[in-house]
Amino acid sequence: MKGLIQYLYEIKLDKAILWCYLIWYVVVVGFHFDPSVKIWINSIGISAVIGTGLMLSVSSSKGKTDHWQAFRLYLMPFCVSSFSALIKDQGFIIFISPNITETIVSVSGCGLFLLLILVVKVFKNKVI
Repeated sequence: MKGLIQYLYEIKLDKAILWCYLIWYVVVVGFHFDPSVKIWINSIGISAVIGTGLMLSVSSSKGKTDHWQAFRLYLMPFCVSSFSALIKDQGFIIFISPNITETIVSVSGCGLFLLLILVVKVFKNKVI
C-alpha cells in the first residue's frame, strides 16, 4: 500500500492523463464488450505492428529499454483499435458515448482517480 501511495504522490499530470485514458477505455469495454475473437485478434495484430514501429521510433543507441514505456507503446494501439471496433455504429461522437450513463461513469471514474491523487498529494506527509 505504501508503494501505491508513493506512486500517486509522485505521479505527474501526463501519466495521470494516461490513467484517465485507461479508465475511459475500461468503462467503454465494460459497456460494449464483444466476445468476437476477430476484434481482439485484429487488435493484437495492430498492436504488434504499430507498437513495434513506435518502439523503433523512440529507441536510443544506448539500448536501455524502459519496460513501462514499451508496455504503453504496445497497449495504446491495442486499446485504440479495439475501442474503435467496439464503438462502431454505436452513435459515439468521437469518443463520447450517446448514452449519458456511460459518459457519467467514465467521467466519474477519471474524476475519482484525480481526486485520489489530489488527496494523496495533500495529506501524504500528514498521514505517513
